[in-house]
Amino acid sequence: MSRPSPDSASLLSYTTNRSRPLFTLDHFSNKEFIVKDFIETLSDSAVPASRKSGPATGQQAFDPKPLIRTFEYALNHLNSLSEELEERENEISGAVRRAEAHHNQNVENLGRKLDQAMERFQRLDSSLNGNGNGNDDASQDAGGNIAMRIGERLEELDRQRTRAKDAKFLIQCWQGVSNSGDLRILEDMRKQGYGVRCAHIARQLLKISIRLDPDGNQHLNANKGAVNGMKKRQTTIETRHPTREIIERFLENLEQDLLTKFDEYYKRGSYDGMRDCAVALRDFNDGASVMATYVNQHSFFIDRNQLITEELSGDVETWDRLQDPDAEPPGVEPSLQSLVDEVKIVVQEESATIKRAFPYHDEVLIRFLQRIFQQSIQQRLEMVLDKASDLSSLAFLRSLQASRTYITTLVDDLKTHGLTEHPEPVTSQIAAILDQQLEDLFVPYFVGSSYIEREKKNLEELYSSLLLKFTIYHSRRRKMPTTYFASLAQRGKELAASARDAYMDKLDGTDLPATQKAMLLRIAGLKDGETEKKDIEVTDEDGRLSLSTAKRMLKWLAEGVGRGLELSPGNETPKDVQNLLNLLLTHMGEIYLENALDAASDHAASQETLKTPPDLTHLPALHTLTTILHLLQQTTTTILLPLCTPNLTIRREIEKATSSALTTLESKLSNTLNLTITATLNWVTKCLQQQKKTDFRPKDEEEAYMSNETPACQAVTQFLQRVAQQSTAALDGRNLHLFLAEVARGLRALVLDHLRKFSVSLTGGLVISKDMAKYAELVRGWPTGEELEPGAMDVLVEVGHLFVIGSEALRERLRAAGPDVNELKSFVLKREDAQSVGVQAVLNAI
Repeated sequence: MSRPSPDSASLLSYTTNRSRPLFTLDHFSNKEFIVKDFIETLSDSAVPASRKSGPATGQQAFDPKPLIRTFEYALNHLNSLSEELEERENEISGAVRRAEAHHNQNVENLGRKLDQAMERFQRLDSSLNGNGNGNDDASQDAGGNIAMRIGERLEELDRQRTRAKDAKFLIQCWQGVSNSGDLRILEDMRKQGYGVRCAHIARQLLKISIRLDPDGNQHLNANKGAVNGMKKRQTTIETRHPTREIIERFLENLEQDLLTKFDEYYKRGSYDGMRDCAVALRDFNDGASVMATYVNQHSFFIDRNQLITEELSGDVETWDRLQDPDAEPPGVEPSLQSLVDEVKIVVQEESATIKRAFPYHDEVLIRFLQRIFQQSIQQRLEMVLDKASDLSSLAFLRSLQASRTYITTLVDDLKTHGLTEHPEPVTSQIAAILDQQLEDLFVPYFVGSSYIEREKKNLEELYSSLLLKFTIYHSRRRKMPTTYFASLAQRGKELAASARDAYMDKLDGTDLPATQKAMLLRIAGLKDGETEKKDIEVTDEDGRLSLSTAKRMLKWLAEGVGRGLELSPGNETPKDVQNLLNLLLTHMGEIYLENALDAASDHAASQETLKTPPDLTHLPALHTLTTILHLLQQTTTTILLPLCTPNLTIRREIEKATSSALTTLESKLSNTLNLTITATLNWVTKCLQQQKKTDFRPKDEEEAYMSNETPACQAVTQFLQRVAQQSTAALDGRNLHLFLAEVARGLRALVLDHLRKFSVSLTGGLVISKDMAKYAELVRGWPTGEELEPGAMDVLVEVGHLFVIGSEALRERLRAAGPDVNELKSFVLKREDAQSVGVQAVLNAI
């Protein structure tokens, strides 16, 4: 058996004559008590000492009796301890019950005392109300008024006492300065740190001096707080010393001393000291001196003043992209961006300092913001815009937009941050100041109509450059048109010449920067040496309509409109949109599309009487034209018109102008197509005129059966196949359907009229049937949509059958013709057997 630990052995006490353990309740209350150690200790105490120390010479027999006796004794002793513990528990429970009874009695006594106190309060209240019972509301109001008057009277007495003390002190100071010529009392007060009170008393002394010595008013500094307009006295009191000069000098020294202390506290970061000085200096020019000191000595302005002559950053490529209308704007100028980012951080951080250092922090913050916007930001902004203006009009407009956007974001961020109100938004006063500073920065650039005039000038310069070769191409070709591109030159001579001359005058003028002139020449596709008309080379490609050119024009317009939405006031948007749209309608509508349409129309008209197949090379231009026309209409309808909704008058004017321009273009397009149809049908007529009389009265019947269509029919179908292919490639949608439907109707009318000119034999009827089937098959393959009625060409097939069917079939066909019977009779009369008995019987019977 293991030996007990010292802690467990300490629980038991042993007698010297018998090994019986002795333990008390305290042994079991020990926190280190362990039952296992306790049992082991009891077991060890039952083993005689001789057995523990004797040598183990042999195996000894186990004797349980000592253990039994020890455990029996321990058990009896534990029972006695349990009885003792129960007696203690009963005693404690009784003590707790007695304590609870005593506590309840105390609570009851305190409750009675509280009721007595409340009763005394009610009696006191009733006595104040002047009535024995406190239930009357009028009496309660009267008592409250009495208490209020008592309080007001006490406050008035306290104020009178304070004024009396101040008056006494003021008199003492006045006596000192008038008799002794010094202000030792105020000097001592200033040294003790009472700067605010010292300044207040000094100003009162100055007022006294002014009233007692009115002749010296002209020497007073109004900014030092002197009260002007005070009624002068007729008599003066002589003093031994120049009190006014002494007091003014004291105030000046006091102000300088306070400003010096404020600066020291500012450098040490002592906000409490700064606040005390700011409170004292509030009486000096309403704190203007301390606010100016704080703002002027701020490190931000000192560092930025040293960098005011810093050159604008950005590489040549960035500035080139800024003035390139086809490139995306590079954004705000880097040095301006850096300044704005720094302003945001500085203002947010400095707001916390201003709030802790100045009790009138809003005024200081306003002064700080005004200095930042009116000096730092404005100077850098002017440098950026001057640089951009030296490049081109577009560079200036893009820089103006980017700068306005970035500075607007700064203002919004400052409002959201809250500045001195952080984390709440800024006050309405600070918000108004920020908005005003933002507005003042850009006012010079939006005076009157200066902004929209810049936009118009920029757009007109770009459009004129882009269409330069197109207009020159028109003016160069003055000979009679023989081809489509030659006819292009016949249109818009005066307009093109005037546009070219105006463009050349503008390029040669001195008001355009060299970089802008180079950019415009690049857009026009010219080199520096090609500014003279005779040196400008143009090709046929320059005279063609280009979808990419139209898209560039619309893109430039969209950029200008978007910029106007952001920069111009909302009420000016409809007028700005109208001005820019008028430029687009002039250049894209009149100069670009109308000239091309007129040239196409002249070319189509020139093909009407030619002895060769008509040249339809003008049709591809119509496809590009219809696409551009659709883009122009969609741009106006979906983008520009909704922007003019606030001004219904301008909206109606835009709708009218756009509708007029589109109507003119669509009318010219329709006229060109009609002329093309006329030229096509004229050539069909010439092809049909090649028909021989023997074609429908062949001598060799076997050859007639074996042959295909007649040469005239083949010429017509081959020509119309080419027309259909060219029109399908050039036109689409309803324009294509209408064009081919009109050609089909014209073909049908020409062929029917053509058949009335020939006498047809029975074999010739087979030839006609083949021709008619070929015409019908040709037209069925055309994409006419719903513009051509179903079965429109079946009439030709039916007419062809009239020449080959017998009398009975002819009778049934004529009876089913209805109102068209007379028309069919005219074809039947062209049959070779029309005078036969059978045919005549049919004709007479109908």
